[in-house]
Amino acid sequence: MAKKPAAAKATITVEQVGSPIRREGKQRQTLIGLKLNKLHRTSTLEDTPSVRGMIEKVKHLVRVVDGQ
Repeated sequence: MAKKPAAAKATITVEQVGSPIRREGKQRQTLIGLKLNKLHRTSTLEDTPSVRGMIEKVKHLVRVVDGQ
């Protein structure tokens, strides 16, 4: 059996635009989970329901740059 080439997984790019200062600790941890921790950093992640949920929790601190 020949292996099928893996389908290109959808990605989403997010940028941090808000500071986690004076926010709940869970929001700071969510930013770290999204591989963000300083202003204007970007992170490209696999587009999954869990990542979408994390973005929703900190939507006031991040901006979706690209959702391929």
